[in-house]
Amino acid sequence: MSFPIDIREQAGVRTLHFGSDWIQGAMRIARPWRLELDYTREMMASLLLRDTARFPRSVLLIGLGAASLTKFIYRHYPLAELTVVEIEPRVVAAARQFFKLPEDSSRLNIVIADGSQYIAGQNKTYDLILVDGFDANARPGELNRLPFYRMCRARLNNNGILVVNLLGRSRGYQSSLERIKTSFDQRALAFPSCDSGNVIALATTGEKIEIALNELKKQAHELKAKTDLNLLPTLVRLEQAKSCSGGILTI
Repeated sequence: MSFPIDIREQAGVRTLHFGSDWIQGAMRIARPWRLELDYTREMMASLLLRDTARFPRSVLLIGLGAASLTKFIYRHYPLAELTVVEIEPRVVAAARQFFKLPEDSSRLNIVIADGSQYIAGQNKTYDLILVDGFDANARPGELNRLPFYRMCRARLNNNGILVVNLLGRSRGYQSSLERIKTSFDQRALAFPSCDSGNVIALATTGEKIEIALNELKKQAHELKAKTDLNLLPTLVRLEQAKSCSGGILTI
């Protein structure tokens, strides 16, 4: 890849760019473990959907960026083993130099590889797969194809969750969601688009998820107390979008 990697700072926030104004990741310098961008916080809503005493223990992240999701899980879920697949070694170097990516080979495995090819060649399964991979032109490429989503399902444990960052401003958003639904027997949903234009899609395996919105709010309060991550605005938007029929989130 020939794109430049730019590091910028403004108002105490350091951002990662691939030669354009498009933000590939961000970190508040005074709080490097915090999820700075709205969509990264929304991707962590998956943590409300399974038994937090056991979930997640094994996590696959495809796309490193500024390592925001990696750092959050590493810090707050010490029992979780993380594998991060990043196609561009310069992004890994930038994350270590500028965004405080931990170096801990016992819990954090960084793999330089194409995410689609990596998952196709694996037999290991995961509790949680997070997909947030784009090129310099904000295109996901093979990470937004039906075969890739089917491979993700095959690599999830029973009761596993796939979370994908889709771009709501892209013409392919609805077709992307349909590909995910097709791969997961329709067990998928998309959160209403956040201000950045990102749309977060979730898909699940195993036991059907049926959680009352009030219970989700209770868990969100507990998660906020534990990690300082506030998912209550996400739940409010879900409620307003009528994604919880009868006050119950079903996936």
